[in-house]
Amino acid sequence: MLVFDIFINEPSTLINFEFYKMKKSLLPLLIILTQILYAQDTVKVFYFGGQSNMDGYGYTKDLPNSLTNSFSNVWIFHGNPVGDEQENGGIGIWEALRPGHGVGFKSDGKTNKLSNRFGLELSFAKMMVEQYPNQKIALIKYSRGGSSIDSLAAGNFGSWEPDYTGKNGMNQYDFFLKTLNNAFAHEDIDKDGQKDILVPQGILWMQGESDAAFTEEIASNYYDALKRLMDLMRAALRVDDLPIVIGKISDSWNDTDGKIWTHGDLVEYAQEKFAMKDSKTEIVRNTRYYKYSDKWHYDSQGYIDLGEKFAEAMLKLMDE
Repeated sequence: MLVFDIFINEPSTLINFEFYKMKKSLLPLLIILTQILYAQDTVKVFYFGGQSNMDGYGYTKDLPNSLTNSFSNVWIFHGNPVGDEQENGGIGIWEALRPGHGVGFKSDGKTNKLSNRFGLELSFAKMMVEQYPNQKIALIKYSRGGSSIDSLAAGNFGSWEPDYTGKNGMNQYDFFLKTLNNAFAHEDIDKDGQKDILVPQGILWMQGESDAAFTEEIASNYYDALKRLMDLMRAALRVDDLPIVIGKISDSWNDTDGKIWTHGDLVEYAQEKFAMKDSKTEIVRNTRYYKYSDKWHYDSQGYIDLGEKFAEAMLKLMDE
């Protein structure tokens, strides 16, 4: 009101001076209003891929209290896992992270059907929230139990081979791309009215057992197959040097002839070679200490520890 009275009664020079002061006093408010009108949230995004030990065979009943509730600042898009040539691979919805994204999870693109299992996503997210308490975190997960990179080792489970040619040309690599496209198509993943800018931070990869279970030739080719797949995944996420954390496969030695993965040592060598040659890759080796719930999968405590070790390795790469 005071400014309005001066505007009417005082000379033009004073009017201009007071109007300038008014603009200066309103500038912070204008900035705040602009931020509200065009509000955006930056979200750190991590992709989880691989086969059954990425799916997760931990039982939700075994979770500590710190991991049983939904995460208020972490969201997950879990692509529906299916075998090659099948329908509805990679569809899903964004929702707050909570237990149930282990083996048995399904999505029809409208609702998610949670399982009674979990993977490494819970303990990974907990550590990320502790590191970035005021930052939104997003997980994109697509994994398929039993899947191999080499199509000759896929059986009925699926292959990540980029050059796969089948009846309709759709395999695990294609469902990975569909998962990404579906996840990034949403501009407000938490539905708070503000646009979310999804910024890829890293790839978490737990796979290789199936490529180690067939022939020596397939296992010997794992390094080349892994490198090409990781290069293409980085390209799909549009970051050439995107950090990668690889979980080193291990063996329960619970078979009649000893080893479960006949050529596991060759795949392990290839994983170590990839991590050694790629400066933005870390490898998690703790899997050799885990107990197993069956011949192929870790127990619940193993998945909790695995998530923490993946988070530690990823944070190390992010700090470099």
